[in-house]
Amino acid sequence: MEIGRISALSHCSVRSLRISREVRFGRLRAGSALLLVTLLAGCQTLDLNEKNFVPSSNPVTVDTVTRGDRLAGLAKRQHPKILKTYGGEYSDPKLERMLARVVGKLTLDPDNPEQSYRITILDSPNINAFALPGGYLYVTRGLLALANDSAEIAAVLAHEMAHVTANHGLERQRREAEANLATRVVDEVLGSNGTARAAAVRGKLRLAQFSRNQELEADSVGIRSIGRAGYDPYAAARFLRSMDQYQSFHNVSGSSDASLDFLASHPNAPRRIELAQRHARNFGPPGSGLKEREQYLAGIDGILFGDKPSQGYVRERSFLHPGLGVAFTVPNGFVLDNSSGEVVAAGPGNLAFRFDGTTVDTGTQLTDYLGSGWLDGLDPSSVRVTTINGLPAARGRAYSSDWQFDVTVVRVGEQVYRLLTGAPRDSSQLDAVANEITSSFRMMSQSEVADLKPLRVRVVNVGPGDTVATLASQMVGVERKLELFRLINTLGPGATLTAGEKAKIITDR
Repeated sequence: MEIGRISALSHCSVRSLRISREVRFGRLRAGSALLLVTLLAGCQTLDLNEKNFVPSSNPVTVDTVTRGDRLAGLAKRQHPKILKTYGGEYSDPKLERMLARVVGKLTLDPDNPEQSYRITILDSPNINAFALPGGYLYVTRGLLALANDSAEIAAVLAHEMAHVTANHGLERQRREAEANLATRVVDEVLGSNGTARAAAVRGKLRLAQFSRNQELEADSVGIRSIGRAGYDPYAAARFLRSMDQYQSFHNVSGSSDASLDFLASHPNAPRRIELAQRHARNFGPPGSGLKEREQYLAGIDGILFGDKPSQGYVRERSFLHPGLGVAFTVPNGFVLDNSSGEVVAAGPGNLAFRFDGTTVDTGTQLTDYLGSGWLDGLDPSSVRVTTINGLPAARGRAYSSDWQFDVTVVRVGEQVYRLLTGAPRDSSQLDAVANEITSSFRMMSQSEVADLKPLRVRVVNVGPGDTVATLASQMVGVERKLELFRLINTLGPGATLTAGEKAKIITDR
């Protein structure tokens, strides 16, 4: 499912921190080191089916599929790579049974061909779902945590089933191969020929339009499928809106509008929502069809929310890693993302921050390490020795044509942690922001590590005196509690709760 461009949050890439003695980070270019805060969300090819659906008893291990054709074999080879990219499988039998029931209903659609499916829940907080030919179906726990009823999940899965039955993946792969070949010819043979380059751009635009049309077609087919299965056909539009709002929630103020990216492979959310509502009207007015909200909420009660322990945790504006025993805090207005291989943050005024680590021999001076060549644009005269909360450190400045960076390295045993803060060359905010972040870097106490628990979605009963505000105040470890509470419970402005209802909160209990 497509939710647009997201600052400091990736929904198509695994968000994981792997800073360990086994991980070394390669050469880093100062001009690009911090431009990591906008990642793409997207749906890859999916497939689903009907009569032969057999839910996997252990979705992590997809050993075989009924149709042993070439495409299924290709998907089987890709499966381990997907697990690695998305942090492995999230094992929860009740969630697996719930998804199996939803897919079982969808596969009764007469438009579906014979096909077997294997469902894997990916252990990623990203919001994504996709499939591979041969019946390998994937959905992230992040998407499951955001949804509010079975109809919404049915809409997601039916959308991806439509991609498979329409062979969108194969057709898209062929078109992309043609476009890549054309681009390579332009680059290698035609050089700077303006006419040829214009033709290549036109080819990319056609490919983007082709992909957008695929998404709209999959929306249409998917909504027809959930309507026939008896689900609320308006769930597709509802969940598209939830994902769009979730994207906006995580966007840094002033970040670019994803709908302005004319080469994006997906139509913008407002258009998709409008068309989804139009398709849903073919089944009747709003309120028709099953939602199965209570059954769904029972299934996701207790699901992990956000980062898992091995990745470290983002808690409001702080990052804390119990395994490494380190923590730091970013300034107000910054959004933290525990991303693959590093922690990144974006803030107002195009400021950015990156944190990662590597192993450095204890005999190497930190000032020497700063100048050892892993960072381009370093000003040698700026390098100096310092300490941060009792820890040995070194600090310096680096520059590119458009950016300036404060670079700080801190030693904890053989591990060296790297804190890079970047700002435009004409910005006057770099010193203040870098000083605030680096001075907050510290070692956690043993009691603090012991008390740190992962966040989970908990389903609570709304009591007689409960309000949106009182329930939102019970949430921990997240910023903008009231706004997030409304978002994860699909409560618009002014919406209220009624005693006896169920609601989701985020807590570490």
